[in-house]
Amino acid sequence: MRTIASINDKILSHQAVVWTVSEVKARVAEWGIKKIAETVDVVTTGTFEPMESSGAMLNLGHTDPPIKIRKCWLNGVPAYPGLGAVDIYLGATMMEDPLENEAAEIGDRPLSQKGGGHVIEDLIAGKTVHLHALGHVTDCYPRATWDNTLTKDQINQFYLFNPRNLYQNFIVGVNGGDRPLYTYLGPLQPHLGNAVYACAGAISPLLNDPDLELIGVGSKIFLGGGIGYVAWEGTQHFPLQKRLGNRTPLGPASTLALIGDAKQMDPKWVRGCYFTKYGPSLMLGVGVPLPVLHEEVIAHCAVQDKEIVAPVMDFSIPRRVRPTFGLVSYGQLKTGKLTIEGKTVKVAPVTSLYLADQVAETLKQWIQAGDFTLTEPVATISGDRPFLSQDQWSQRL
Repeated sequence: MRTIASINDKILSHQAVVWTVSEVKARVAEWGIKKIAETVDVVTTGTFEPMESSGAMLNLGHTDPPIKIRKCWLNGVPAYPGLGAVDIYLGATMMEDPLENEAAEIGDRPLSQKGGGHVIEDLIAGKTVHLHALGHVTDCYPRATWDNTLTKDQINQFYLFNPRNLYQNFIVGVNGGDRPLYTYLGPLQPHLGNAVYACAGAISPLLNDPDLELIGVGSKIFLGGGIGYVAWEGTQHFPLQKRLGNRTPLGPASTLALIGDAKQMDPKWVRGCYFTKYGPSLMLGVGVPLPVLHEEVIAHCAVQDKEIVAPVMDFSIPRRVRPTFGLVSYGQLKTGKLTIEGKTVKVAPVTSLYLADQVAETLKQWIQAGDFTLTEPVATISGDRPFLSQDQWSQRL
């Protein structure tokens, strides 16, 4: 039996044995679970995927005369100012508003390929961002407008606060209809022309701690190339999803809310992106260390892609609950093709499997160098949260 304190002692004395989760899976047949558990102190996991429920909190600092921001744009992307006078939240999926026209309807504006995720990436990279703000004039805040150029060094606080990251499993998207569809998984071609998935499978962090026994509020993680923390359960957290005998879920299940200082992040691991005719988002690298406190940790980390499944959903049906073509294993998905109703369908991930492995490897190197220690969670993540839809209420109207 190890403890996090004893593992940290080994990390600080450069004696900790750290493997990536891919290394565990590759060696488990030869070494066995017991021997790996006796040998390894920490297993590192990682992913690099679109995480659209992300954004940045910024405190811009007060002007002279002061302003109470009621509307603002960063490089033409609207940010939410309904907090303190100069606190704003920039959502990753907020679209650019080239006109900055308060009277215009959003439906009349061109769909830009630039969004909040791109502005966040620019700030992390040290680039200059243009601010345009309108003030709510009061006796405390007499200023009506403010235009400025900013870098991250001119901002008091700049941190990511992401309400929903690290989906524990997800879906596979296909299109059984007769026209192309443009979705949060990317374009889906008609007549089952392609399939797209958005989870790294067996190397994805939460699939290696399926009941969140090691991960909790306060757990320290790799977030965007810097250090972050688990802040709370994520939105749409659904641990009650049906599960296989190995405890991996049959579809979208647990999620986490994450927080971290964006000033310390690296644009290599935080990238704005755009999904054709759907909108902007954010590609984000997240790595989670799993302390090997007992043998069961390695038993969970030994799970293979062939032992994890996801539902194949037909996006051509415009409903919240869509029909499925059954379940498919990540082992099959990662071959690049699957068979649906006798038809061979090409498959691709929207997640970068290569960069997911690189996140885990980078975190491993940090721990081996003594630059990253582990933290004890201060609270557990809920294991009995139901998933509520609005169907039962909306049907009453």
